[in-house]
Amino acid sequence: MTGMENTGVLLMNLGSPDSTSVADVRNYLMEFLMDGRVIDYPYLFRKILVGGIIVPFRAPKSAEAYRAIWTDGGSPLIVLTKKLQESLEKEVKHPVEIAMRYRHPSIKEGFERLLDRVHGMKRVIAIPLYPHYAMSSYETAVEYASAVYSKNNYDFRLDFIKPFYNHEHYITALCESIRPYLEEDFDHLLFSYHGIPRRHILKSDPTGKHCLGNEACCQTPSLAHATCYRYQVFETTRLVTRQLGMDPARFSISFQSRLGKGWLQPFTDKRLQEMPALGIKKLLVVSPAFVSDCLETLEEIAIRGRDTFLEAGGLEYEMIPCMNTHALWVQTIAGWIDSISGGKEEMLLDSGINKEPYVS
Repeated sequence: MTGMENTGVLLMNLGSPDSTSVADVRNYLMEFLMDGRVIDYPYLFRKILVGGIIVPFRAPKSAEAYRAIWTDGGSPLIVLTKKLQESLEKEVKHPVEIAMRYRHPSIKEGFERLLDRVHGMKRVIAIPLYPHYAMSSYETAVEYASAVYSKNNYDFRLDFIKPFYNHEHYITALCESIRPYLEEDFDHLLFSYHGIPRRHILKSDPTGKHCLGNEACCQTPSLAHATCYRYQVFETTRLVTRQLGMDPARFSISFQSRLGKGWLQPFTDKRLQEMPALGIKKLLVVSPAFVSDCLETLEEIAIRGRDTFLEAGGLEYEMIPCMNTHALWVQTIAGWIDSISGGKEEMLLDSGINKEPYVS
């Protein structure tokens, strides 16, 4: 067991294009969508679908969307992850670096930067910044980082923090990031989670029979819940709204960012169209699947979502920012790192839950 010395921390996030040019967005989308855990079709079909249909159509539109949110420092996701890194380094005794699953800084670049900073590094604590388990986010990040680690024969130990959707301190930090907005005059709080295909839920079910088997599957205890995205977002919402003391009639769940058919419902864009006719005129929206604001929150929810809601007859609309560098969130991550360094490993991912090696 390694202690405080010779340890580095790696914050892992999704990634962004290198710029808002169509060429850079195209490169990013190709890398992202060709991931077999994002679009889980056979390679040849995926190549035709992604390279011949999705990316040529999507890249110009995505480039325009990125331009609407791009900052002087670059991609908001990268900028905010760097700010989280800086805040965290003030709280822990270990060097902290960042790495993205797609584009830059890459996982390998993150490892190499830690090796440059930590003489004789013996351990890396990797923190995938995804509260919930999904094969297209948490799983692919862990599997890809593990593949990079093995390929380069690093001699440090690599540990991953497990999904933290129900961790007490994460829930408290999320609640406190939401609480000030509940003091406003509002009708409803919408929890908009990133959507995934229903088939991903089924593929992630280790029992092969529990998930989506009936309407009560998420309320029925099962080993499947450890890797069930749907159960975990329901549980996050339950814990948050209970701690905030919210009336069940004043909040609901939806799923955004769908790509194709067969995705989890209800869809956020459809709910935003429907709510004003149901008497919901003043709406708050929070996206707890993300801990750092990005294209999906700043453009899809804060800009397009607002337009959809107001055009449908809504009067007031506000997106609650992600936790980003909220003090309690920074303290939560620091607490996990200190606890692991002190020998308590409850927050570490158990070995053996991944069902197959990473395949690009």
